[in-house]
Amino acid sequence: MSATGSSNTVRRPSRSGLAVLFGALVSLLATLLLGAPGAAARTEPTTSGAAARTAAPAAAPTVAPAAALTEVTGFGTNPSNLQMYLYVPDSVTANPAVVVAVHYCTGSGPAMYSGTEYASLADRYGFIVVYPSVTRASKCFDVSSPQALRRGGGSDPVGIKSMVDWVTRTYSADTSRIFATGISSGAMMTNVLLGDYPDVFAAGAAFSGVPFGCFATTDGSEWNSACSGGTVIHTPQEWGNLVRTAYPGYTGPRPRMQVWHGTEDDVLRYPNFGEEIKQWTNVLGVGQTPAATDSPQSGWTRTRYGSTGDRAPVEAISLQGVGHNLYAYGMAARVLAFFGLDSSGPGPQPQPGACKVTVTTNAWSTGLTGSVTITNTGTARIDGWKLAFTLPSGQTITNGWGATYAPASGAVTATNATYNGTIAPNASVGIGYQANHGGNSGAPTVFTLNGTACTVS
Repeated sequence: MSATGSSNTVRRPSRSGLAVLFGALVSLLATLLLGAPGAAARTEPTTSGAAARTAAPAAAPTVAPAAALTEVTGFGTNPSNLQMYLYVPDSVTANPAVVVAVHYCTGSGPAMYSGTEYASLADRYGFIVVYPSVTRASKCFDVSSPQALRRGGGSDPVGIKSMVDWVTRTYSADTSRIFATGISSGAMMTNVLLGDYPDVFAAGAAFSGVPFGCFATTDGSEWNSACSGGTVIHTPQEWGNLVRTAYPGYTGPRPRMQVWHGTEDDVLRYPNFGEEIKQWTNVLGVGQTPAATDSPQSGWTRTRYGSTGDRAPVEAISLQGVGHNLYAYGMAARVLAFFGLDSSGPGPQPQPGACKVTVTTNAWSTGLTGSVTITNTGTARIDGWKLAFTLPSGQTITNGWGATYAPASGAVTATNATYNGTIAPNASVGIGYQANHGGNSGAPTVFTLNGTACTVS
């Protein structure tokens, strides 16, 4: 669906004293659709919108009013006629981070604003929140069509990407700190956004969702009963391939993922939780054995994959005995900790007191892979790292993961990816590379981390 173009405008909806309540009707609808959160904080009702939402962006977009939920129109390419709602705090920081908060079926952008704490947290930390809103009858996001499951293919992901681009242009947002989170249908869209646009999003947090591509259909249906029932099972490699196929040829960093699920979910069954873990650990190149397991709250089991800190590549929280509508107040703060947005700005980067590197190579006739594990054996957390080493003569890096490598031969520096820049004391991160060699397939023997020499094993 599309509408006729118009100039860029913003609208501020009128404020109502009504609270958003989700009662028996929503509970009934949840068996057919995807559920809403169980609580609401404040309501900003929508205004009718005949104004176009598919227009090309204006040369000088209008800045939205501060500290008010505002509808923005004419924000860019918008093939499925989404609405864009924006919250900009009074205390917005220079080059702010952006959080895209995606609603559930039967919901809306204003309901997501009212029923979650992201706006109040934005007041505290200075980031901007985008609330996409569906206009189709189901109020569900398209996570199933072939168009939605490929980069630039059309449908909802393209419109949401246009919203992010509009905010980036208008507020000079930090393009390395763009995040997505969602509930139910919005959680499914979070998975889709991170698959379609890995170069846009740094991390995502999905509450009661399913893996990227799990809901795929070819008959125009929005619903996939096999996926919702938890019977779509793949190997990690198969799940990872679905993500990689969305953006063929992409070799850059991939966004980190946090997933939440209740064991008694009767709308999107609990096996989807494990399938999400399989998918994103494969995409991010980390093992499926948790690096850490704990219980941050009674009834919760949290597993982290790839490293042990708040910004692990993959973090998964299972809620024992909880159903589909698991989102509750306080969870958004944990999302921000995973995103790295729970402070007013980056502080000084402490240097490691000590570090250890474990390195191995696996060689064949003219090539090899190198696996490197970096361990912070000091007492201070590392926020941002560079690992320097010298490749043996004749080796040239052709591909890498977990870091960017430059130059390709000789004295090389590996710089952290967006998802693994923090290394807590006694925590580790794993990176690796593929290289050609001329006969010497040995591993580097000397490493320095942020200028500090590391023990090598």
